[in-house]
Amino acid sequence: MSRIGKKPVNVPAGVTITVGKDNVITVKGPKGELKQAIDRDINVEVVGNEVLIKRPTDQIRHRALHGLYRALLANLVKGVTDGFKAEMELVGVGFKAANTGNTLDLALGYSHNIVFEIPKELKVATVTEKGQNPKIILEGSDKQLLGQVAAKIRSLRKPEPYKGKGVRFVGEVVRKKAGKAAGK
Repeated sequence: MSRIGKKPVNVPAGVTITVGKDNVITVKGPKGELKQAIDRDINVEVVGNEVLIKRPTDQIRHRALHGLYRALLANLVKGVTDGFKAEMELVGVGFKAANTGNTLDLALGYSHNIVFEIPKELKVATVTEKGQNPKIILEGSDKQLLGQVAAKIRSLRKPEPYKGKGVRFVGEVVRKKAGKAAGK
């Protein structure tokens, strides 16, 4: 039995969970509404303030989906109550970030600025303090969308291994390589 799949998902006050037709779960809370389609073989039961995920058999496929859907459901509940946040920093001389609404304007050392449109479900903020690297802060209730957008921003200029310049998550450690050996 999946250890994660067996754990019930606690539903805090102010959050409602409904299981619709075609096994589409809708979670409503203070930060919005999220939906997740669940495989038709997996059973979802709402009992009081807990949600239980059950699988019909011990097939490999059912065992794999059991823990997956429990984790996805827990992320939906956390997203509509607390939300998720991703902080990124721009390391490099002349790297800048600015935003107007949900449009992010990045200067990443290329010949032109990169204008990146953030989906309307997410909020973006940029922080530039003297002596610190510029930061991009993404917030939203959908963990999958937040991670996908953060990964896309990071891919615009990945941290390189020699000086560590590029876009990285706050706290991310970049392993540095030694440069060229000195000549004779």
